Amino acid sequence: MENIRLNIEKTLDFISKEKLASYEPKVKACMETLEKGTGLGNDFLGWLHLPSSITKEHLNDLKATAQTLRENCDVVIVAGIGGSYLGARAVIEAMSNSFAWLQEKKAGQPTIIFAGHNISEDYLFELTEFLKDKKFGVINISKSGTTTETALAFRLLKKQCEDQRGKEMARKVIVAVTDAKKGAARTTADKEGYKSFIIPDNVGGRFSVLTPVGLLPIAVAGIDIDQLVAGACEMEKVCANENMYENPAALYAATRNELYQSGKKIEILVNFQPKLHYFMEWWKQLYGESEGKDLKGIYPSSVDFSTDLHSMGQWIQQGERSIFETVVSVETPSHELHFPSDEENLDGLNFLAGKRIDEVNKMAELGTQLAHVDGGVPNLRVSVPSLNEYYLGQLIYFFEKACGISGYLLEVNPFNQPGVEAYKKNMFALLNKPGYEKESEAIQARLKK
Repeated sequence: MENIRLNIEKTLDFISKEKLASYEPKVKACMETLEKGTGLGNDFLGWLHLPSSITKEHLNDLKATAQTLRENCDVVIVAGIGGSYLGARAVIEAMSNSFAWLQEKKAGQPTIIFAGHNISEDYLFELTEFLKDKKFGVINISKSGTTTETALAFRLLKKQCEDQRGKEMARKVIVAVTDAKKGAARTTADKEGYKSFIIPDNVGGRFSVLTPVGLLPIAVAGIDIDQLVAGACEMEKVCANENMYENPAALYAATRNELYQSGKKIEILVNFQPKLHYFMEWWKQLYGESEGKDLKGIYPSSVDFSTDLHSMGQWIQQGERSIFETVVSVETPSHELHFPSDEENLDGLNFLAGKRIDEVNKMAELGTQLAHVDGGVPNLRVSVPSLNEYYLGQLIYFFEKACGISGYLLEVNPFNQPGVEAYKKNMFALLNKPGYEKESEAIQARLKK
């Protein structure tokens, strides 16, 4: 089978081949640091060889649990936030029919809904109202069990599931994905007798899509997790190549870092396939949380083209030249549809009659690339042969490996997120959580000024 491919040709008018070549020894050193586990955050490298370590027995256990949920639920709620839901949502949205939510569900095909990723009272009220006449189950994803957004949602969902379906059935359709030994979620799972899966200690949330965090919800959605893992395994091999120019993750990391050094501070991830919208959201967390620290880091943004060409297109074409684009391009669509002829031709589009819609889309993509490069926006292109589980697995691992290399090139710890705690401390102090009395006093004093 083919692999995904990276093309950097449209960046070479902005950065020199000589400067890019100078990254070879740096990239090699970063890869060695990852392999030897000698760098910052080395206790969170479990993702590095995760694909090749996943056993058939583990996948079968996940699929069996998913089948139990599929057989006993009309709706399955995935409760998690950040890396505990974005990876699963990225794959599920990419592999699902765009209008599945409007279609009548067949038995054994539950609707997947996400919760625990916000604190919106309206969202949670509307969710609980929607579930009142539904046979639903819950996948509670939290290493600690104390993350406010997820814990709040799970409290509501656990009680409603038990009230509607009885404790015995609730025990069957609530699954915990959590720490092996400690934390509130682990305690609850053991006490209630829930089926549970472990979040490895050495895999951070944003790198966890190929653990049960992502694989279980993806399997519940009826998506082939064997192929997802197989694609990631293949890319794990490809991205082990020490030759920077034959290793797409290494070349991507080097190119984007040289663009950053040349003044391109914002990376826009682009798709021309709307099914990839949530893949872009997953990517934004992966790179934003990994690199945005020590007053450094490329700002990760994303757009859905051609839709956003009619909103963001002007800024990208002629705004401040601090950006570059990475385009994820799906080469072959899953379906075929041809542009019809119209006798009156009032819209003037008969010149497209008989062409596949995808040909028009590809010309929009090429035309956009040419216009943006001419406008001073370097372009990288990641070609994906088709949108299926195998290539999504490749794409996930490619971006993860590149992120590890890129973070070390930037000389930050790509695997921690100390800044995430700041809002939590303030929120707990404002809510008068026990233990935050001093912080509460300090905040109240600030608010009185």
